[in-house]
Amino acid sequence: MSQDSGHSPAHPQHHHRKDAPEAVPTTIVTVSDTRTLETDTGGALAEEMLGRANLSVVARRIVPDEPEAIRSALDQAISDSNVRAVVFTGGTGIAPRDVTPDTIEPELDRVIPGFGELFRMLSYAEIGSAAILSRAVAGLKQGKVVFVIPGSRGAVELAMEKLIVPELRHLAGEAVKTR
Repeated sequence: MSQDSGHSPAHPQHHHRKDAPEAVPTTIVTVSDTRTLETDTGGALAEEMLGRANLSVVARRIVPDEPEAIRSALDQAISDSNVRAVVFTGGTGIAPRDVTPDTIEPELDRVIPGFGELFRMLSYAEIGSAAILSRAVAGLKQGKVVFVIPGSRGAVELAMEKLIVPELRHLAGEAVKTR
C-alpha cells in the first residue's frame, strides 16, 4: 500500500476520501503528572509528525492524570470552533492513575473500535504480548475526531505513522458528513 496516497490498485482509494478536508487543525493534550512541555517528547513527536503531514497543531498542553482535568481539556478543545481533532497522549495503561480512556470514552458520541484494535495489533508486532496493556481508543464528539494513545515515543510514532496521519483527513470529513 502506498504511504503517500493511502491506496493501491489492490485497495482503490475509498470514494469518501476525495471529499476529505485538507485542513484538520488539531489539539494535542498530554496527560501526565510529571511531564512539562520541555520534557514531553511524545507530545512533541505527535506535533512534529502532524506538521510533516501538513496538518496543523493549534494547541498543545499538559494536564495532570485527573479525570476533571482531562475532561476539561477535552471540553476546551471541542468548544474551539477551529479544532477538528484532538489527540490525547498518556494515561492509557492499566495502573490506577491511568484514567484517560476511562474519562474520555464515556464523553464520546461514538467510539471507533477499529482504532484501538488496530493499534494493539500493530503494537503486538513491535512489542509482543505487552500490547494488551494499552487501552488506546478513538471516537467522535460533536463532529470532531478524538484519539487516546499511549504517551511513549514509540507508541506515539506507531499510532501517528500507521493510523492517525494516514486517516485523519478522511475521519474528519466523515465526522461531519450529513449524508
